[in-house]
Amino acid sequence: MKKWLLSLLVLLSISALVACGNDIDSKKDSSESKDKKTSTVDKVNATYVKSPLNVPSIVEKEKGFLAKSFAEEGIDFEYSNLTTGPEQTQALASGDIQFLNAVGATSVILSASNGADIKIMSMYSRSPEAFMLFTNLKDVKSPKDLVGKKVAGPKGTILHEMLIHYLATEGLTEKDIEFVQMDLPSAQAALVGNEVDFALLAGANAYNMIQDGYQVVTNGKGLVDGTIVVATSEDFYSKNPGLVKRFLQVQKETLKYMEDHYEEVMEISSKETDLPLDGVKEMYKMYDFNMEISPSDIASMEKTVEFMKNNNMIENDVDIKSLILNIE
Repeated sequence: MKKWLLSLLVLLSISALVACGNDIDSKKDSSESKDKKTSTVDKVNATYVKSPLNVPSIVEKEKGFLAKSFAEEGIDFEYSNLTTGPEQTQALASGDIQFLNAVGATSVILSASNGADIKIMSMYSRSPEAFMLFTNLKDVKSPKDLVGKKVAGPKGTILHEMLIHYLATEGLTEKDIEFVQMDLPSAQAALVGNEVDFALLAGANAYNMIQDGYQVVTNGKGLVDGTIVVATSEDFYSKNPGLVKRFLQVQKETLKYMEDHYEEVMEISSKETDLPLDGVKEMYKMYDFNMEISPSDIASMEKTVEFMKNNNMIENDVDIKSLILNIE
């Protein structure tokens, strides 16, 4: 009887130790899982803007690089077709969008000036020559030929900034012309229909106008850098640093894919933009998609801040360097 009781006690002790060990391991696994968790969300949204010729976005969507990467974190990834700066920055402020993948520096500056939480993660592109001013008039040779004429285009954009700088080369201002706010398709149609004398265009709209024989008065070279960036909010980054880093890694990998698969990338872009393959290749040369933020990029955006202040587009000053996200 004593031996039986002793054996029973030993078995009970072993069972207790095993149970305790399993409980410790369970808590350890739970703790490790918590430590590995890099996000506070189960879904993220990013903007998809293919125009003027945003090849990285076109390729990334076609290949599903972001969706696959975020799936590794158990997170659903979706695109939102918000193409205008105000739409994008408002969606970021509301939390509906987490990543603005290709947003104009002018829109970021305006949003920041209004007190919104917005930060630049990386550069998207620079393409001064892709932004153009067209006319249906003959013998236009200088900014003075714009005086008193109707000019259509999107206000508060790189194109608008280009126009103002072009006029300024001969001491003129926007007051010397009749500026008409229009999006790119509307501005193109207005010029073709002789409703305006000049139109600010870029991307496929610009390429098609060139093919149709319209005169390019000027492009952004020497006037603007055509600075486009990738942005998020500081609040989102502080809560989800791993996801922001993951996004940037995919951006980097997409650029490498573009470099290694040039012909395929050109064909994908041609199909998505409805531009002929030769046209895509020609325009692609105008773009610099290096994602690193350089001193010249900062200087360019500081110049944009001055432009917007001088033209009463913003009231509060914006420090560009403070807008750049400090990613550790």
